[in-house]
Amino acid sequence: MEKLQEQAMVTKTNALGMQVCVPADWTDEQLKEFADRENLCGTPHGWAIRKQGDPLLAGADERMPCAQRSGFVHVMLDA
Repeated sequence: MEKLQEQAMVTKTNALGMQVCVPADWTDEQLKEFADRENLCGTPHGWAIRKQGDPLLAGADERMPCAQRSGFVHVMLDA
């Protein structure tokens, strides 16, 4: 698990959102802990995962397979 933790990464950030690339088998809690640790949100609840059906996903899946790294997914989070 530690090796995969090291390979997880923040791929995009802005004032109200962030995208991470994490192992596909990570739970929502693992993903959120990583996001909060890597890029402190600054709100009381920290980052929230953009869930399936959110209009900002524009029909895309909540967890999109990474094109460069097998076994990893991209996930969007909101402040």
